[in-house]
Amino acid sequence: MFEELAKILDEQLHLNGMEITPESRIKEDLGADSLDVLQMLMTIEEEKGIVIPDEELATFEKVGDIVAYLEKNQ
Repeated sequence: MFEELAKILDEQLHLNGMEITPESRIKEDLGADSLDVLQMLMTIEEEKGIVIPDEELATFEKVGDIVAYLEKNQ
């Protein structure tokens, strides 16, 4: 799950292979803005066939937060 998410982040944020860890902060470390986060989560929803409630979006600060949510809700 983490590897899939890291690939999506790398592609959408144009990180050019920058190291992404579960502790990477989405906005501060990876430079994502709110629109980037929304687009990333829409991609995840499409690929996984799930819907992530808007109230959950605000709780995602680190890459590991998203991974934990996806593992719990698949």
